[in-house]
Amino acid sequence: MDVVFGLIPLMLFFGFLVVVVFIWMAKTGHFDDLDGAANSIFMDDEYEEDKSPLKSKEKEINQETSAKQSEKQ
Repeated sequence: MDVVFGLIPLMLFFGFLVVVVFIWMAKTGHFDDLDGAANSIFMDDEYEEDKSPLKSKEKEINQETSAKQSEKQ
């Protein structure tokens, strides 16, 4: 029974601490953008496509070919 009398104030203290931390996080803006990180995976796909070495090599070949064709004309 002595343990219960020690645990009750301890749990009340931890509960109060959790509420204080939650209020602090809400005021500092930690919960402002909940969907941004979830949607960022869809936005990154466009940039990865441009960074691939195959695509950049194809662009170089196309530019060289168009430059040669314009010189011939």
